[in-house]
Amino acid sequence: MSFEITNNPILTTIQDKGRFGYSHLGVTNSGIMDEYAYIMANRLLNNPLDTNILEITLSNLELIASIETKIAITGANCDFFINEVKKEIWQTHSIKKGDILKVGKIYEGNWVYLAVFGGFDIKKEFGSNSTTIKESLGGLDGDKLKKGDILPYKSCSDVTKIAIKKEFIPKYEDELILRVILSYQENYFSIDEKKKFFSSSYTVTNEFNKMAYKLKGEPIKCDINGIISEGIAFGSIQITNDGQPIVLLKERQTIGGYPKIGTVINTDCFRLAQAKSGTKIRFEEISYEEALEKSKKFYYN
Repeated sequence: MSFEITNNPILTTIQDKGRFGYSHLGVTNSGIMDEYAYIMANRLLNNPLDTNILEITLSNLELIASIETKIAITGANCDFFINEVKKEIWQTHSIKKGDILKVGKIYEGNWVYLAVFGGFDIKKEFGSNSTTIKESLGGLDGDKLKKGDILPYKSCSDVTKIAIKKEFIPKYEDELILRVILSYQENYFSIDEKKKFFSSSYTVTNEFNKMAYKLKGEPIKCDINGIISEGIAFGSIQITNDGQPIVLLKERQTIGGYPKIGTVINTDCFRLAQAKSGTKIRFEEISYEEALEKSKKFYYN
Protein backbone atom coordinates (compact mmCIF):
# COMPACT_ATOMS: atom_id res chain seq x y z
CA MET A 1 0.00 0.00 0.00
CA SER A 2 2.21 2.78 -1.28
CA PHE A 3 3.28 5.20 -3.95
CA GLU A 4 6.50 4.42 -5.79
CA ILE A 5 8.56 7.26 -7.26
CA THR A 6 9.12 6.37 -10.93
CA ASN A 7 11.46 9.20 -11.94
CA ASN A 8 14.15 11.33 -10.33
CA PRO A 9 12.32 14.52 -9.34
CA ILE A 10 14.42 17.68 -9.15
CA LEU A 11 13.44 18.51 -5.57
CA THR A 12 10.58 16.77 -3.79
CA THR A 13 10.67 16.16 -0.03
CA ILE A 14 8.39 14.98 2.76
CA GLN A 15 7.41 17.81 5.09
CA ASP A 16 5.09 18.68 7.96
CA LYS A 17 4.89 21.71 10.27
CA GLY A 18 8.50 21.17 11.35
CA ARG A 19 10.42 20.31 14.50
CA PHE A 20 10.50 22.62 17.48
CA GLY A 21 12.44 22.79 20.72
CA TYR A 22 15.79 21.64 19.36
CA SER A 23 17.43 24.92 18.33
CA HIS A 24 19.80 24.64 21.30
CA LEU A 25 21.18 21.53 19.59
CA GLY A 26 21.64 23.39 16.31
CA VAL A 27 18.64 21.65 14.72
CA THR A 28 16.63 23.99 12.50
CA ASN A 29 12.81 24.08 12.54
CA SER A 30 12.50 23.12 8.87
CA GLY A 31 8.94 22.32 7.75
CA ILE A 32 6.50 23.34 5.07
CA MET A 33 7.15 26.61 3.21
CA ASP A 34 3.54 27.58 2.45
CA GLU A 35 1.42 26.63 5.45
CA TYR A 36 -1.78 27.91 3.85
CA ALA A 37 -1.56 25.43 0.97
CA TYR A 38 -0.46 22.71 3.41
CA ILE A 39 -3.39 23.24 5.77
CA MET A 40 -5.89 23.37 2.90
CA ALA A 41 -4.60 20.11 1.42
CA ASN A 42 -5.02 18.32 4.75
CA ARG A 43 -8.44 19.87 5.36
CA LEU A 44 -9.64 18.60 1.98
CA LEU A 45 -8.82 15.06 3.15
CA ASN A 46 -10.02 15.58 6.73
CA ASN A 47 -6.48 14.80 7.89
CA PRO A 48 -5.09 16.16 11.18
CA LEU A 49 -3.54 19.50 10.29
CA ASP A 50 0.00 18.35 11.16
CA THR A 51 -0.12 15.36 8.77
CA ASN A 52 2.93 14.96 6.54
CA ILE A 53 2.78 15.83 2.86
CA LEU A 54 4.92 16.02 -0.28
CA GLU A 55 6.48 19.41 -1.03
CA ILE A 56 7.39 19.70 -4.71
CA THR A 57 9.41 22.44 -6.38
CA LEU A 58 10.90 22.78 -9.86
CA SER A 59 8.15 20.34 -11.02
CA ASN A 60 8.94 16.90 -12.46
CA LEU A 61 7.46 14.31 -10.09
CA GLU A 62 5.97 10.97 -11.17
CA LEU A 63 4.45 8.29 -8.92
CA ILE A 64 2.51 5.06 -9.32
CA ALA A 65 -0.11 3.88 -6.82
CA SER A 66 -0.18 0.28 -5.55
CA ILE A 67 -3.67 0.54 -4.00
CA GLU A 68 -6.67 2.86 -3.99
CA THR A 69 -6.49 6.06 -1.99
CA LYS A 70 -7.48 9.70 -2.05
CA ILE A 71 -5.19 12.66 -2.56
CA ALA A 72 -5.37 16.45 -2.56
CA ILE A 73 -3.09 18.79 -4.45
CA THR A 74 -2.64 22.50 -3.69
CA GLY A 75 -0.05 25.26 -3.88
CA ALA A 76 1.66 26.67 -6.95
CA ASN A 77 -0.26 26.74 -10.23
CA CYS A 78 1.01 23.71 -12.11
CA ASP A 79 0.19 21.00 -14.63
CA PHE A 80 -1.11 17.90 -12.83
CA PHE A 81 -1.98 14.63 -14.56
CA ILE A 82 -3.50 11.28 -13.62
CA ASN A 83 -2.83 8.67 -16.31
CA GLU A 84 -1.86 11.47 -18.72
CA VAL A 85 -5.21 13.24 -18.23
CA LYS A 86 -4.87 16.80 -16.95
CA LYS A 87 -6.63 17.42 -13.63
CA GLU A 88 -7.52 20.46 -11.56
CA ILE A 89 -5.60 21.37 -8.42
CA TRP A 90 -6.88 22.71 -5.08
CA GLN A 91 -9.19 19.70 -4.88
CA THR A 92 -9.25 15.98 -4.08
CA HIS A 93 -8.84 13.10 -6.52
CA SER A 94 -9.64 9.42 -6.08
CA ILE A 95 -6.72 7.18 -6.99
CA LYS A 96 -6.97 3.55 -8.15
CA LYS A 97 -4.36 0.79 -8.15
CA GLY A 98 -1.94 1.34 -11.02
CA ASP A 99 -2.75 5.03 -11.48
CA ILE A 100 0.19 7.18 -12.53
CA LEU A 101 0.39 10.70 -11.08
CA LYS A 102 2.55 13.44 -12.54
CA VAL A 103 3.29 17.00 -11.44
CA GLY A 104 4.57 18.90 -14.45
CA LYS A 105 5.40 22.51 -15.22
CA ILE A 106 4.91 25.16 -12.53
CA TYR A 107 3.52 28.44 -13.88
CA GLU A 108 2.95 30.62 -10.80
CA GLY A 109 4.43 30.14 -7.35
CA ASN A 110 7.24 27.83 -6.28
CA TRP A 111 5.88 25.04 -4.07
CA VAL A 112 3.26 22.39 -4.91
CA TYR A 113 1.74 20.17 -2.20
CA LEU A 114 0.45 16.63 -2.58
CA ALA A 115 -1.33 15.16 0.43
CA VAL A 116 -2.64 11.61 0.83
CA PHE A 117 -5.46 10.35 3.04
CA GLY A 118 -3.98 9.60 6.48
CA GLY A 119 -0.50 10.79 5.51
CA PHE A 120 2.60 8.74 4.72
CA ASP A 121 3.55 6.04 7.22
CA ILE A 122 7.16 6.95 7.98
CA LYS A 123 9.16 7.31 11.19
CA LYS A 124 9.59 10.73 12.79
CA GLU A 125 12.93 12.21 13.87
CA PHE A 126 12.98 14.81 16.64
CA GLY A 127 9.19 14.76 16.58
CA SER A 128 8.78 15.52 12.87
CA ASN A 129 8.79 13.99 9.40
CA SER A 130 10.15 17.19 7.86
CA THR A 131 13.14 16.62 5.60
CA THR A 132 16.15 18.84 6.26
CA ILE A 133 18.70 17.86 3.63
CA LYS A 134 21.57 19.91 5.08
CA GLU A 135 21.15 18.07 8.41
CA SER A 136 20.23 14.67 6.90
CA LEU A 137 17.09 14.57 9.04
CA GLY A 138 13.52 13.43 8.45
CA GLY A 139 11.74 12.17 5.37
CA LEU A 140 13.36 9.14 3.76
CA ASP A 141 17.00 8.96 4.84
CA GLY A 142 17.09 12.73 5.36
CA ASP A 143 17.21 13.40 1.63
CA LYS A 144 15.10 14.43 -1.35
CA LEU A 145 13.00 11.72 -2.97
CA LYS A 146 14.44 9.68 -5.82
CA LYS A 147 13.43 6.98 -8.27
CA GLY A 148 12.43 3.77 -6.52
CA ASP A 149 11.52 5.36 -3.18
CA ILE A 150 8.44 3.87 -1.54
CA LEU A 151 5.88 6.02 0.30
CA PRO A 152 3.51 3.84 2.37
CA TYR A 153 -0.06 5.04 2.97
CA LYS A 154 -3.47 3.74 4.09
CA SER A 155 -6.04 2.65 1.55
CA CYS A 156 -9.14 4.78 1.06
CA SER A 157 -12.19 3.93 -1.05
CA ASP A 158 -14.00 7.27 -0.62
CA VAL A 159 -14.62 8.78 -4.07
CA THR A 160 -16.29 12.01 -2.91
CA LYS A 161 -14.68 14.98 -4.64
CA ILE A 162 -14.11 18.14 -2.60
CA ALA A 163 -12.67 21.38 -3.96
CA ILE A 164 -11.59 24.69 -2.47
CA LYS A 165 -13.82 27.56 -3.58
CA LYS A 166 -12.16 29.93 -6.04
CA GLU A 167 -12.27 32.88 -3.65
CA PHE A 168 -10.03 30.94 -1.23
CA ILE A 169 -7.42 29.97 -3.84
CA PRO A 170 -4.52 32.44 -3.62
CA LYS A 171 -3.20 34.37 -6.58
CA TYR A 172 0.58 34.44 -6.72
CA GLU A 173 1.14 38.04 -7.72
CA ASP A 174 4.30 39.79 -8.87
CA GLU A 175 3.96 42.49 -6.20
CA LEU A 176 3.66 41.84 -2.47
CA ILE A 177 3.27 43.93 0.66
CA LEU A 178 4.87 42.21 3.66
CA ARG A 179 3.84 43.35 7.13
CA VAL A 180 6.68 43.80 9.60
CA ILE A 181 6.97 44.02 13.39
CA LEU A 182 9.95 46.23 14.23
CA SER A 183 12.50 44.37 16.33
CA TYR A 184 14.14 45.33 19.59
CA GLN A 185 17.18 46.16 17.43
CA GLU A 186 15.33 48.88 15.53
CA ASN A 187 17.29 51.53 17.45
CA TYR A 188 20.41 50.44 15.58
CA PHE A 189 18.77 52.03 12.52
CA SER A 190 18.19 55.78 12.30
CA ILE A 191 14.73 57.25 11.76
CA ASP A 192 15.72 58.15 8.19
CA GLU A 193 16.91 54.60 7.47
CA LYS A 194 13.67 53.12 8.81
CA LYS A 195 11.67 55.54 6.66
CA LYS A 196 13.75 54.47 3.66
CA PHE A 197 13.13 50.81 4.45
CA PHE A 198 9.35 51.21 4.56
CA SER A 199 9.14 53.52 1.53
CA SER A 200 11.43 51.58 -0.83
CA SER A 201 10.64 48.77 -3.25
CA TYR A 202 12.73 45.60 -3.20
CA THR A 203 13.05 42.74 -5.66
CA VAL A 204 13.29 39.01 -4.94
CA THR A 205 16.65 37.89 -6.32
CA ASN A 206 17.43 34.42 -7.68
CA GLU A 207 19.09 33.66 -4.33
CA PHE A 208 16.19 32.08 -2.49
CA ASN A 209 15.53 28.68 -0.95
CA LYS A 210 14.01 27.12 2.18
CA MET A 211 16.55 28.92 4.33
CA ALA A 212 16.01 32.52 3.19
CA TYR A 213 14.97 34.94 0.46
CA LYS A 214 17.52 37.59 -0.46
CA LEU A 215 16.12 40.89 -1.69
CA LYS A 216 17.72 43.73 -3.65
CA GLY A 217 16.94 47.42 -3.50
CA GLU A 218 17.81 50.61 -1.67
CA PRO A 219 20.56 49.70 0.83
CA ILE A 220 19.80 50.27 4.51
CA LYS A 221 22.56 51.53 6.77
CA CYS A 222 22.96 50.23 10.29
CA ASP A 223 24.72 52.08 13.10
CA ILE A 224 26.67 48.94 14.06
CA ASN A 225 28.59 46.39 12.01
CA GLY A 226 27.24 43.31 13.74
CA ILE A 227 25.92 41.81 16.95
CA ILE A 228 26.81 38.86 19.14
CA SER A 229 25.25 35.79 17.49
CA GLU A 230 21.79 35.04 18.86
CA GLY A 231 18.71 32.98 18.10
CA ILE A 232 16.75 33.88 14.99
CA ALA A 233 12.96 33.98 14.66
CA PHE A 234 10.99 32.84 11.62
CA GLY A 235 10.61 35.84 9.30
CA SER A 236 13.53 37.82 10.73
CA ILE A 237 14.87 40.48 8.36
CA GLN A 238 18.63 40.62 8.58
CA ILE A 239 20.44 43.61 7.10
CA THR A 240 23.76 42.37 5.76
CA ASN A 241 26.96 44.37 5.29
CA ASP A 242 25.86 45.48 1.81
CA GLY A 243 22.65 46.92 3.27
CA GLN A 244 20.37 44.42 1.53
CA PRO A 245 17.57 42.64 3.43
CA ILE A 246 17.42 38.87 3.81
CA VAL A 247 14.17 37.33 5.09
CA LEU A 248 14.90 34.14 7.04
CA LEU A 249 12.44 31.27 6.65
CA LYS A 250 11.92 27.63 7.63
CA GLU A 251 15.48 26.28 7.30
CA ARG A 252 17.19 29.38 8.67
CA GLN A 253 20.32 28.92 10.76
CA THR A 254 19.60 28.68 14.48
CA ILE A 255 21.83 31.66 15.37
CA GLY A 256 23.13 34.68 13.46
CA GLY A 257 25.08 37.88 13.96
CA TYR A 258 23.59 40.40 11.52
CA PRO A 259 21.34 43.14 12.97
CA LYS A 260 17.62 42.63 12.38
CA ILE A 261 15.39 45.57 11.58
CA GLY A 262 12.21 43.58 12.11
CA THR A 263 10.25 40.39 11.49
CA VAL A 264 7.80 39.60 8.68
CA ILE A 265 4.60 38.17 10.19
CA ASN A 266 4.19 34.43 9.69
CA THR A 267 1.19 34.56 7.34
CA ASP A 268 3.07 36.91 4.99
CA CYS A 269 6.12 34.61 5.05
CA PHE A 270 3.92 31.91 3.52
CA ARG A 271 3.02 34.33 0.71
CA LEU A 272 6.67 35.28 0.24
CA ALA A 273 7.56 31.59 -0.10
CA GLN A 274 5.55 31.44 -3.34
CA ALA A 275 7.21 34.58 -4.79
CA LYS A 276 9.41 33.99 -7.81
CA SER A 277 12.60 35.85 -8.70
CA GLY A 278 11.70 39.36 -9.87
CA THR A 279 8.70 39.76 -7.56
CA LYS A 280 8.47 43.31 -6.15
CA ILE A 281 8.34 43.61 -2.37
CA ARG A 282 7.31 46.51 -0.15
CA PHE A 283 7.28 46.49 3.65
CA GLU A 284 4.56 47.87 5.90
CA GLU A 285 4.77 48.26 9.67
CA ILE A 286 2.29 46.38 11.87
CA SER A 287 1.96 46.25 15.65
CA TYR A 288 2.60 43.10 17.66
CA GLU A 289 -1.05 43.03 18.74
CA GLU A 290 -2.33 43.24 15.16
CA ALA A 291 0.09 40.53 14.05
CA LEU A 292 -1.02 38.24 16.87
CA GLU A 293 -4.67 38.64 15.90
CA LYS A 294 -3.92 37.79 12.27
CA SER A 295 -1.98 34.70 13.33
CA LYS A 296 -4.83 33.53 15.58
CA LYS A 297 -7.33 34.07 12.76
CA PHE A 298 -5.14 32.07 10.36
CA TYR A 299 -4.72 29.05 12.61
CA TYR A 300 -7.97 28.92 14.55
CA ASN A 301 -10.74 30.23 12.26
